[in-house]
Amino acid sequence: MFTPPKPFIPSEPLALRPFLRTIRTNALSAWPEAVYDLPVIRRSLLGRVNYVLNEPDAIHRVLVDNPSNYRRSPASVRILRPITGQGLLLAEGDVWRLQRRTVAPALAPRMMPLLTRHIVATTDEAMNALKDRIDGPVNLLETMQNLTLEIAGRSMFSLEIAQYGGEMRRLLTEYGEHHARPSMLDLLLPPSIPTPGDFGRRRFQKRWMALIEAIMRDRLAAEPPDLARDLFDLLRAARDPETGAGFSPDQLRDQVATLILAGHETTAVSLFWALTLLAQDPDEQQKLADDPNTRTRAVLNETLRLFPAAYLIVREAIGPDRAGTLDIGRRDLIMIAPWILHRHRTLWRDPDVFDPARFLPDAPQPPRFSYMPFGAGPRICVGAQFALTEATIVLAAFIERFSLSLESPRPVLPVGIVTTQPDHHPAFRLKLR
Repeated sequence: MFTPPKPFIPSEPLALRPFLRTIRTNALSAWPEAVYDLPVIRRSLLGRVNYVLNEPDAIHRVLVDNPSNYRRSPASVRILRPITGQGLLLAEGDVWRLQRRTVAPALAPRMMPLLTRHIVATTDEAMNALKDRIDGPVNLLETMQNLTLEIAGRSMFSLEIAQYGGEMRRLLTEYGEHHARPSMLDLLLPPSIPTPGDFGRRRFQKRWMALIEAIMRDRLAAEPPDLARDLFDLLRAARDPETGAGFSPDQLRDQVATLILAGHETTAVSLFWALTLLAQDPDEQQKLADDPNTRTRAVLNETLRLFPAAYLIVREAIGPDRAGTLDIGRRDLIMIAPWILHRHRTLWRDPDVFDPARFLPDAPQPPRFSYMPFGAGPRICVGAQFALTEATIVLAAFIERFSLSLESPRPVLPVGIVTTQPDHHPAFRLKLR
């Protein structure tokens, strides 16, 4: 067991100007030390009341008991819409319910064997290619991004994604560096009023959606199969069980864009953090190699606890509510941060320590609503089962073939922008087992 490095945590709440600067550079450093001890933190910011919730009953009320009273914050909509369109991630109300009912069967556990064969075949190819790179430093973040992108392409389209991968990675990098960092106007204005940053986001959206449409055209040009062979077939055939309606071409494009973003980027960064943790803990790395069937999922769960890809859930109250001991007003902003919950000192023993044993089968269950890497309630991530299956297969295959270490002692620090990214791309050394 060891304690991985953390980003700077301020001792007191940040004033407005440093707070705005911090959420643009690393949102994980925006919350003061006290938030890791207290059930609720309240402050007024830009004329709005903000709450950070760590109280299980309050979280249950917001995400499970009364989710229809809470919508995505205007800033979240503004930042995510260029890359997800009107897909499941941003849909609200009846539109979201229709989309959820239509998409969920395509990602149900019974569909995993169909999708798993794509994961296994792509992973085996990637591991064989890595054997040629054991003599030099390896960028495992880039490797995991390319692998999960290829898995997404084959699982979604039964297509090798190499011809599109370079452009897709360039666009995703551009999005993270230039369009995903909120400005003060992004936070203040409703999405219906454009900010200067929105003009760049709209230009980005045209290029991003054009790429998704080009991939879809290639896939549609392929000879149609007698049976569903990938997620695209399942989504095209999907029908709302209540109305019988399917997706229009634009709706299908937006669902594809949403699933590629959510399924590729978050899984890649989670695998990167798992490998980074194991590189710094040789004892745990050996335990995993000796007993992959028991420990692979435990290592992944502990990785998702310490470095949740989706580090923050933000909701705006549509109307007043009472959540736990808290009276919430209309338009109050509610922040539920897995990054904080997973490291809260009243909910976890040694919360900053990397200890996969806490997720072994015979270990006690985490406290209620203290662990939620995929969210909770009706809006829990619809692709969670696929993501965990993919990450488990990739991590087990990697550790079966390689031992790894970090080339440099420089700490790898997490940075919260859209997902929990590293502050730099460290070099790894691999050895064949």
